[in-house]
Amino acid sequence: MIGFGMIFDETYRPVFEQQNPLPFLASNHRSFAIQLSAVATRTGARTARYLASENGQRLRFENFFGPNAVTQLLASDVDAVCVATPDDRHFAAASDALRAQKHVLIEKPSVLSLTELDEITRLAAEKSVLAKVVYHKLADPDHKKLRTLYQDGTLQHVNNGYCSLLEPKSISGGQFAEWISGRNPATYVAVHYLKLIDFTFGPNWALNRISATGQRGIVGPADGPTWDSVQLQVVYRHPDARESAFDIHTSWVTPDNFPGYVEQEVQFRFDNAVWCAHQRKRGVELTVENRTPGELKNTPNYHYNGTFLEPWGERSQRGYGIEVIERFFQEVAFVEFGGPNEARDERLAQMRALAYNDIAADRNCVAVVQSLEAILARAVAGAPGCIVKVNGHAGGLALYEPGNATPLILYEGRV
Repeated sequence: MIGFGMIFDETYRPVFEQQNPLPFLASNHRSFAIQLSAVATRTGARTARYLASENGQRLRFENFFGPNAVTQLLASDVDAVCVATPDDRHFAAASDALRAQKHVLIEKPSVLSLTELDEITRLAAEKSVLAKVVYHKLADPDHKKLRTLYQDGTLQHVNNGYCSLLEPKSISGGQFAEWISGRNPATYVAVHYLKLIDFTFGPNWALNRISATGQRGIVGPADGPTWDSVQLQVVYRHPDARESAFDIHTSWVTPDNFPGYVEQEVQFRFDNAVWCAHQRKRGVELTVENRTPGELKNTPNYHYNGTFLEPWGERSQRGYGIEVIERFFQEVAFVEFGGPNEARDERLAQMRALAYNDIAADRNCVAVVQSLEAILARAVAGAPGCIVKVNGHAGGLALYEPGNATPLILYEGRV
């Protein structure tokens, strides 16, 4: 593990702590176990506290920290590396791991520019290893059903959509306060919906243009680079030249006692249908005196991650946020142990073809993230209202300011 914060605790930790071998993705019906061998962080303090706990005593992994932590981790006996750092540190860690010929899993967004994505993709191919990215919402049962209905033709021709994900002030003011300076909530969480849209309704369409605006003044100065909320619009063009527009609203300044805590909803409109989903409305509501909404949540999402006392007496922790990480390790094991050595390249190609998580299939999402950050940076500099056009005559990503016909080229190659 590179990074040992909240994301590790919620999703990776249960994977490593579980004792049962995971099923194999091969016809030989073998199974395998996952061992957390090493962790690299800046200070090592959180890792040390975990190692002193009962579960940490059982796992017994190396705790590397300081400026050379990643180098030390990569020199140790690890087969795969998971990158769960703040997103502006993903590229350096992932590229170092790939150069060391390790399989890599990166938290979303994978990287922040197409140039970085090109390099990650190149390294993975050169070193013959997997480079994958975590988009756990694709494994949400509701989202899987949405894609099933669309791919089967039950839902016909998506026209537009609205997605919202609002997080409490404790996220920006507490858990992530050390790294959000100069950042925005859309890069952090809108990517969930960017991938959901791109994967569910694609691939037979083309990303066309991106625009965005937002608000500042709560987390940081009103004229500074740190954003409280962002409203992002992404437009795709279908093969029949019809356009689909998707508005994605994100923030991390919702009141901490708001009952939704992490408030999520989507609405997609088709030629023949409307799909609406709301986390609070689909789930349960819980109130425990002096324990909600802080220690316990009023509207817990047990589909994502939940601890359970199973009917047969076993205690477990499961959900799609955990299952998507287990799936990565299954894919790595399939490449390395799923058959004879001479067929490894064939198995590697098979796993790379999985567009839901392979880094090579992340181009549209990274293109939107890079465009979004450039648009917001121009707004901070006094030029709001910019738009980025994709794969036009000027280049792969061309940013246009209002009143200026000469674009700023963000990426020359084709997206």
